[in-house]
Amino acid sequence: QVQLVESGGGLVQPGGSLRLSCSAPENIITFYTGGWYRQTPGRQRELVGSIFSDDTTEYGDFVKGRFTISTDNARKTHYLQMSSLKPEDTAVYYCSMNNGQYSAWGQGTQVTVSS
Repeated sequence: QVQLVESGGGLVQPGGSLRLSCSAPENIITFYTGGWYRQTPGRQRELVGSIFSDDTTEYGDFVKGRFTISTDNARKTHYLQMSSLKPEDTAVYYCSMNNGQYSAWGQGTQVTVSS
């Protein structure tokens, strides 16, 4: 079972930005589809956004143009650029990758939006 590594979480003020990264240890996964999810206590995990093999993307309704998912050329790492952050964006963010054979998940990274 491969566990992905997320980085870039932390504390940011409302209106600020953060960039999360997701990759597999030693870059062993070349992914087709990558995704970001988030979860707060007492709530189900929800989709933040996905990037597909043709580089098209989709986002949860709450994103409203504030977040962007992208990938490196080798499809080893994908990113979640978050802007105009709000306190309600506070959550643990999880990334995923699917390489056509299996899916892998990260351990989660905390994002806290607070003044």
